[in-house]
Amino acid sequence: MSQPAMEHPAVPTSPAPRPAVGAVGAIGAVGARLHVDLDAVAANTALFAARTPGALMAVVKADGFGHGAAAVARTALAHGASWLGVTSLDEALALRADGVRAPVLSWLNPVEADFTAAIGHQVDVAVPSAAHLAALTRAGLGARVHLHLDTGMARDGSAPSDWAALCRAARRAERAGQVRVVGVMGHLGCADVPEDPANAAARTVFTWGLGVARAAGLRPPLRHLAATAATLTDPAALHTMSRVGAGLVGIDPSGSTRLSPALTLTAPVVGVRRVASGTAVGYGHAWSADRPTTLALLPLGYADGLPRATSGRAEVALRGRRHPVVGRISMDQVVVDVGDQPVQPGDVATVFGPGHAGEPTVADWAAWADTIEHEIVTGIGARVARS
Repeated sequence: MSQPAMEHPAVPTSPAPRPAVGAVGAIGAVGARLHVDLDAVAANTALFAARTPGALMAVVKADGFGHGAAAVARTALAHGASWLGVTSLDEALALRADGVRAPVLSWLNPVEADFTAAIGHQVDVAVPSAAHLAALTRAGLGARVHLHLDTGMARDGSAPSDWAALCRAARRAERAGQVRVVGVMGHLGCADVPEDPANAAARTVFTWGLGVARAAGLRPPLRHLAATAATLTDPAALHTMSRVGAGLVGIDPSGSTRLSPALTLTAPVVGVRRVASGTAVGYGHAWSADRPTTLALLPLGYADGLPRATSGRAEVALRGRRHPVVGRISMDQVVVDVGDQPVQPGDVATVFGPGHAGEPTVADWAAWADTIEHEIVTGIGARVARS
């Protein structure tokens, strides 16, 4: 694959070794645990690197979509990515503090952000407005910027009506030696539905924006519009770089490609009780047993990222079988109806995993919550141990 030249080269490091998952008793001793499969991240990264004709930016915002930003970054860099992307400067600087030296772009910052630190740590910054550009020129010399054009989402990025003026101001700053315009970026709002006409409209706006930038005298080597879904389904959206985040961890919003899910969430059984028919469970007594049954208690709840809205629909796997979560999901605990299956404290329930053994998946939990997989994986709380 041909890739655009970069001022500061990537220095990927090998993925950090993953701790071995302990035995049932060990897991039970520490409570709920989130297992990150970096081999899955590696396989997904290689797939996307093969799909894009340009550079691959691994987006590791929101702590690597809940998978660990530094670990996902190192794995992606070792398997085909050459850039990293985050939202805030804080996320970028955390990667630098963790020893990650690859090129990184931060694209969502207030005008008052510490752009001096960005320059000092060689962090590229997206510029969506003249105010951001002015703040960067005040921060010091040498800022590397990607002008950000709103291609139809009415959120971050310069409005098309302001774009020409932004490009001219950026060119003046560039000629004065204050900044270097190395990229132009946009985003597709409907890429998860490839046939949506909004995608063609956004591509047209982006092409127009590139022409305006060129007319202003700018020659940015990096041009990036496509994220995960468009990289998989929309060749017309591919330019010199693609930004992939959700796809690295096994989520394809377009549903077009089989990726490798990278998370498994487990929790130990901390209590078991046999109950009579009619026994009510949890707040509001939203569920009552319709027969004698066995209930298993798990020590995690909505404070740990299990959506309360999935109450009455969610399932977990115990001893190779799925069982329903009953009653309302509490802040710290859920109850599972295991029927007559023998279960004892210390057994480990799989809340979700890749689905290879029939366990629920992140996609299942998203469907039960009427949301997207991104929300599930980024919502797992900090008190859940990682491995």
